[in-house]
Amino acid sequence: MTPNRRPRPAPNDRELRLWKVGRALTLAFAAAVLVAGGVFYFLVVLLDVQEIGATAKLDAKTLFDLVKLSFGVVAGAGALVALVVAYRRQRVDEAGAHREATRLHTERFSQAVDKLGSDSPAVRLGGVHALAGLADDAPDNSLRQTCIDVLCAYLQLPFTPDPGTDPAHQEEHHRYLAFRKVRHTILRLIGDHYRRPKGTHRSWQGCDLDLTGVTIDGDMDFAGATFSGGSTSFASATFSGGSTSFASATFSGGEVSFDNATFSGGEVSFDNATFSGGEVSFAGATFSRSTVFFPDATFSGGTVYFDLAEFSRGNVYFGGATFSGGDVSFRSATFSGGDVYFGRATFSGGTVSFGSATFSGGTVSFDRATFSGGDVSFDTARLSGGDMDFDSATFSAGTVSFERATGSVPQGLLAAVGTPPPAGVTLPSAWILSAP
Repeated sequence: MTPNRRPRPAPNDRELRLWKVGRALTLAFAAAVLVAGGVFYFLVVLLDVQEIGATAKLDAKTLFDLVKLSFGVVAGAGALVALVVAYRRQRVDEAGAHREATRLHTERFSQAVDKLGSDSPAVRLGGVHALAGLADDAPDNSLRQTCIDVLCAYLQLPFTPDPGTDPAHQEEHHRYLAFRKVRHTILRLIGDHYRRPKGTHRSWQGCDLDLTGVTIDGDMDFAGATFSGGSTSFASATFSGGSTSFASATFSGGEVSFDNATFSGGEVSFDNATFSGGEVSFAGATFSRSTVFFPDATFSGGTVYFDLAEFSRGNVYFGGATFSGGDVSFRSATFSGGDVYFGRATFSGGTVSFGSATFSGGTVSFDRATFSGGDVSFDTARLSGGDMDFDSATFSAGTVSFERATGSVPQGLLAAVGTPPPAGVTLPSAWILSAP
């Protein structure tokens, strides 16, 4: 799943649109007459005014009051004309100010982009900070998004690996480190801006973030970031070193994609992260030679996909995670090596599916997990190798199904569910017959 980009406003969406003066005045007068008529009628009904006699004569005082009323009407009409003209002038001034702000933004934008193309790492670094500042001060969301897109595009440029510390490549190595600093600065700024509450100054929440195919090879901090709107893509990204933290991050809306991402080194942490809405996809991701943590994460809404993911080496940790709502899917995932740990996890709501998953190596543990609600499915799963255990797991409510699962019964499962299994727990008949 790759997030769909939202349509952006066309450049002329903020162009000034004003009615002609004649039309504006006509509508204003019509509205004034309707309002005045309504008020007059309301007062007549409220005060219960009696019908004026046909033989009544106008005295001097009444005539004078009518003259004053006429002047009041004329003055009100003049005030209405002045109000319409003042409104139009204000709108014209606002449009002019916006055009001027856009012009200045465009000039600064061009200068910042030129710096990003410099051969000097220091000049590029200056361009990065200039673009981030422009995004903060952008007069509208469209221009802010443009700045963010340029920073993301820089990260997507072809990645040149470290030539090594061999003295023969010393100059290239130093240049690599300098440009690496530029890339890491962009990622750091992204984390900083996505931590700021939406709607506040310097917040980028709600903007699209396209980091498709980027390489993250150092310590990166997205802890506490909120992905609550727009599209965020780490699809096909490579996490190859250092420590990347999404600790306490919130995924509550929009679409976030880690499709086909590769976790091949270092640590990636989702400690205490909250998945409560939208879609987050790790479909087709590869977890090998790295450690990815989801301890105490909360899956309470939305959809999280690990479909077709490959757990081949390294450690993936869901210890203490809470699955209380939404849909979490490991359908057709492959567990062929390493350790995947669901120990002490709580399955109390929503749907968690391991349907058609293959367990052929490594260790998958549900030690002391609690199944107290929702639906957990291992239907048609293939247990052809490795170790799967449910030692000291608790089954008290909800449904847990191993219907048409093949292979050996997981360690500790029969002891945990008892024989015959309780209502809501479905096991292959061969497993039940194998119980001592």
